[in-house]
Amino acid sequence: MSLQLTRPVAFIDLETTGVNLSTDRIVEVAMVKILPDGTRHVKRKLINPQMPIPKQTTDIHGITDEMVKDAPTFKQAGNELKQFIENCDMGGYNSNRFDIPMLMEEFLRAGMEVDLSKRRMIDVQHIFYTMEPRTLSAAYKFYCQKELIDAHSAEADVNATIDVFLSQLERYPHLGSTIDTILNSIGEEKIVDYARRFLFDDKGVEVFNFGKHKGRPVTDVLKAEPQYYDWMMRGDFPLHTKQKLTEILNRTLLKNI
Repeated sequence: MSLQLTRPVAFIDLETTGVNLSTDRIVEVAMVKILPDGTRHVKRKLINPQMPIPKQTTDIHGITDEMVKDAPTFKQAGNELKQFIENCDMGGYNSNRFDIPMLMEEFLRAGMEVDLSKRRMIDVQHIFYTMEPRTLSAAYKFYCQKELIDAHSAEADVNATIDVFLSQLERYPHLGSTIDTILNSIGEEKIVDYARRFLFDDKGVEVFNFGKHKGRPVTDVLKAEPQYYDWMMRGDFPLHTKQKLTEILNRTLLKNI
């Protein structure tokens, strides 16, 4: 294997009821953990989302209400999933913008504390879009010279993602063979919240990434308009976004003591 690891990487793919981080839920989790010796461990679970799965979503991934009615809820399965990814870097396809934020929302809803701040995150889509902008099926065909069978089956997608990733390392030797060299080559996002409602500016200050205050430091807005915090906490924002907003507010209050 061309990839050199100092600790495992857990590649994930989720199937969900939809794409809204606040209101949608996971219906299937597939994780493939690559160990430093190259072996793979697989974890796949159907999840009862405790809400109806829209027909248009079922038409994409094929998972029905009947298939998940006896499956565990995320709260019931969460500890098993948390243990599986413990001490792992994370990977996936578009995982930095969807799968990991959605997974973390589910952990928060279940009252489980999972800290990924020290984990490295490899998004294979980021590599692909940097080098050859296309979709996962096209990436699989381009890099692996194969047709992706059972697309939108979580386990098939996550294994295809790993195959694409390893092929990318062979095709682009300048990426290197470690997580550090890869991220140094393609760039690593420094995010505040997984939904990217806040970003760090070039000075490392948290700024708004949406709405009328886009680009303004969060602390400045909270000082000038304290009611904006209440508006966001009542609004349809992801739990992790609200958590980070509260951390920034508390840090601001401590500075003023």
